[in-house]
Amino acid sequence: MTNLFILQLLNGVQLGILLFLIAAGLTLVFGIMDVINLAHGVLYMIGAYLIATFAALTGSFWLGLLLMLPAAVAVGYVVERVVIRPLYSRSHLDQVLATFGLVMIVNEGVKILWGTSPLSVPMPDILSGSIPLIGPLQYPVYRLAIIASGLAVAAGLYVVVNHTRVGMLLRAGATNREMVSALGVDIGKLFSTVFALGAVLACFAGAIVAPILSVDTGMGESVLILTFVVVVIGGIGSIRGAFLGAILVALVDTLGRTFGPILLRAVMDPAAAGQTGRTLAPMLVYILMAAILFARPAGLFGRRTT
Repeated sequence: MTNLFILQLLNGVQLGILLFLIAAGLTLVFGIMDVINLAHGVLYMIGAYLIATFAALTGSFWLGLLLMLPAAVAVGYVVERVVIRPLYSRSHLDQVLATFGLVMIVNEGVKILWGTSPLSVPMPDILSGSIPLIGPLQYPVYRLAIIASGLAVAAGLYVVVNHTRVGMLLRAGATNREMVSALGVDIGKLFSTVFALGAVLACFAGAIVAPILSVDTGMGESVLILTFVVVVIGGIGSIRGAFLGAILVALVDTLGRTFGPILLRAVMDPAAAGQTGRTLAPMLVYILMAAILFARPAGLFGRRTT
């Protein structure tokens, strides 16, 4: 039981790191630009397709990852300029409808370009295999590398947000963007930078998860709902909240799905416990969200608006 707990704990942390990479960009876009972007999951999918393409062309995962990053920046700037910028002055309903339309357009475009069959990305040899943890327990090196890379990105974001001029503008924009604009900051350039940063983070998440998941057109939608839950729990516009919210959501989801049926067997017969556990497990993150919002209506680190 201890080995299973440690294994699922690491799986939960790894999922939390991926959710953080996606949610960090989404919470900045929502908190600073006041734009609801339902197409953020599409950026995660595009990152996976980009590295699948570049890795196949170069024969190297690392070269593919290196080429994916500037391509992600370009994708972010183009989407912001063509789709998002005209929506700044529109209502949230218009933003939801427009970005939902973008999801459908991009999904169909991906099917035309790459086909409907899932793609795979080869795992780099240096990160293949497993390492022993405790006793017979082993854990894949690549999943540990995902955790390490996500923590490195989180540390980098912490430095940028808290100790640089760009970070100061981001924090000020999340608090009062009208005041930032009134002080002479080029708000259009700031918005483009924020969106491109969010796109790079989402694409990076899609790229690093590609070797352990199949790359297909539905992968963006599957994480988008959980990402919104993370943003709400952490507080809109808060990178720190996105990190803590992502870890909480991932741990509750992963541990709940594994240990829920096991715990229920103490009070129910095995068949009923399994059925009840599978039914309750997907609800746990929403119960967590409701409990946190009951105690802190603006999320863990969100600012209350009046």
